[in-house]
Amino acid sequence: MSWIYINDHFLEEDKAAVNVNDLAVQRGYGVFDFFRTRDNKPLFLDDYLDRFFNSAKTLFISLPVNREQLKNVIYALIGKNNIPESGIRITATGGYSPDGYTPAQGNLIIQQQPLIPVSEEKKEHGIKIITHEYMRDLPAVKSINYVMGVWLQKQVKEKQADDVLYVKNNLITEFPRSNIFMVNSGGKLLTPANNVLAGITRKKVLALAPEILPVATVDISLHELKNAAEVFMTSTTKRILPVVEMDGIKIGDGRPGAITKALYKLFTQMEERTIK
Repeated sequence: MSWIYINDHFLEEDKAAVNVNDLAVQRGYGVFDFFRTRDNKPLFLDDYLDRFFNSAKTLFISLPVNREQLKNVIYALIGKNNIPESGIRITATGGYSPDGYTPAQGNLIIQQQPLIPVSEEKKEHGIKIITHEYMRDLPAVKSINYVMGVWLQKQVKEKQADDVLYVKNNLITEFPRSNIFMVNSGGKLLTPANNVLAGITRKKVLALAPEILPVATVDISLHELKNAAEVFMTSTTKRILPVVEMDGIKIGDGRPGAITKALYKLFTQMEERTIK
């Protein structure tokens, strides 16, 4: 059993609930963020809180706590649950709207669960992806709207892939839950500049990568991606995960590349420094 925080209360998981009139239920309207803990220490917490408060502001959701109060609640929840390696999700719902359509003060929900790590096989051998023509609504916002990503799971499984990459007007954007990077034939690291969520792992990779190769945020065509030397995704749970095949086309030599492996090492070293 784990503890959950809703507004002013810590509740046992099976007793936690919000009213069905919440806009999150009625209209699928709300924002969230998600971060990891290691040894009961939250990783890059300030970065995640920056994005969370920005998402709520953009969707006109007012929060019942300020930033410092939210931090205190997070640390209190970590102490109550004592799940050293975990994922923590903070959700701000659209609230109990008086007309069922206008955002109100959001309900704040914080959940903590043990983290399921990415398999060693995927780390060692990489993953396969497919592409789909789509762009998320308000891409800079981490909203609770995952309709397309969930709907596409059937197609992902039918094609024996691991994830789906969104493409709009022949330009790549992002995965439903991850960002994408590529190394081109000239040895430059590229990631899409527009219409993507500003991932926290993406941010850290952009800061670390100049140690080993030049970096740019630019528009990337589907053709460029198919001809990349290396491709990898980044996310909170996956960290840096190699992509070795897209739409049945092998990326590079079909194996995780040296740059991907080097960046993964740099990123895990950064994590270690953060928790010390």
